[in-house]
Amino acid sequence: MSRVTVLGLCGLMTAVLLAVTSACSRQPGGQRATSRPACLLPADAELRPGDVVFRRGEGLMSHVVMAADHQGNYSHTGIVADSCGSLLIVHAVPGEPDFEGDPDRVKADRPEQFFASQRASIGEVCRPADADIARQAAAVAWQVYQRGTPFDHDYDDLDTTRMYCTELVTFAFSRAGEPLSGIRHHGLRFLDLETECVLPSDILRCRDLRPLIQF
Repeated sequence: MSRVTVLGLCGLMTAVLLAVTSACSRQPGGQRATSRPACLLPADAELRPGDVVFRRGEGLMSHVVMAADHQGNYSHTGIVADSCGSLLIVHAVPGEPDFEGDPDRVKADRPEQFFASQRASIGEVCRPADADIARQAAAVAWQVYQRGTPFDHDYDDLDTTRMYCTELVTFAFSRAGEPLSGIRHHGLRFLDLETECVLPSDILRCRDLRPLIQF
């Protein structure tokens, strides 16, 4: 399938997702909801740099991933990084602009943003076995964010100038010197989309990560 076809499909799915998100954020009568969304992450959860986090969303892209990942419970993943003492979740995501005209890209969100109830229905945190590698992987992910890396709508692991969510996580650990073990690629086919990519369940099942908390 051609690059143009993949980009066209992903662009269409993103547009639909944005429309659904916008519609859900409005109250009856056309007024936008003003209440702050709840955070699914428990208040006593203690995140560390290098922790790998997962969530399942309710948007169109989440349903696409869940349809492909038959063995998984999650549609999105990211990695915790330290920014001057503040913990942020670095993740590559489409359809979540911070401002008008904001392109799909690698973002750094606060945990309460990443796990906001309007973006997540369930979540999980996993911790790498090697704390030093975890910190190094977090630093790599932060560099990817700082360079303004765009989202990879082609889901091409060979092109590291752009990233999709699981690619970001595997890239961070590879550059840290200890690639996640047992990671494999799957054929993703949905409508006109056909590609080979890593799915969230592949990272979740990695023996280098241990489950920390589910919610």
